[in-house]
Amino acid sequence: MNGSWLRVSMLVLAAFGLLLGGCGPKTRWDYTPQDEHVVRSGETLYAIAWRYGKDPGQLARWNGIEDPSRIFAGEVIRLTPPPGMTASPPPGKGASSAPPQSGIPRELPPIPTQPAPNWIWPVAGQVVVEFGDRPGTGTGLLIGGRLGEPVQAAAPGRVVYAGDGLIGYGKLIILKHNDTYLSAYGHNASLLVREGETIEKGQRIATMGEGPGREPRLHFEIRQNGKPVNPRQFLPAR
Repeated sequence: MNGSWLRVSMLVLAAFGLLLGGCGPKTRWDYTPQDEHVVRSGETLYAIAWRYGKDPGQLARWNGIEDPSRIFAGEVIRLTPPPGMTASPPPGKGASSAPPQSGIPRELPPIPTQPAPNWIWPVAGQVVVEFGDRPGTGTGLLIGGRLGEPVQAAAPGRVVYAGDGLIGYGKLIILKHNDTYLSAYGHNASLLVREGETIEKGQRIATMGEGPGREPRLHFEIRQNGKPVNPRQFLPAR
């Protein structure tokens, strides 16, 4: 009988605890709507844009951010244009500097497309997974190699992210080459550069770590205006 009473008491206490937890006020960290992101400690605007497949320049304009390097933990980042604002002018129409008429969405000028840099392969290994062949991080190439092998920058640029805060990429580096092109290097064993550093093409930026299946792999990705594109269209033929 004592055992039955103990089990009943434990169930009552557990139910009471769940009730209290459900009644407690939610913090800003508990829930993020699909059109917003709450900045966590250590996140950058470029990392947030990478996570949601957005263009960092658009995110900056939608949120009135003049310096993309200055965002703070707890800040709410819009992932869609604010009310009364469209992402860019309709096809065939230029941007107007005149104030919008009442009820007409204000149009943002399009972000100009800049030329692609002259790319090189980040490592010498063979491609083991092609672009689009794997869900999730199949947004790039998975390249084989040796554990600890040097990873080099595929084009000159600036480090806008270096860390392990993006799930599925391991230790990751993101380089900004211009306002149109970014590249990413994931599954690294070590990172040899820091955010804000200017990088030359061919410079050693990381060492290869273990990817899927615990095999030495590099995830290499190129994004054009925030959208993943097949790196093979830019890389030298092998």
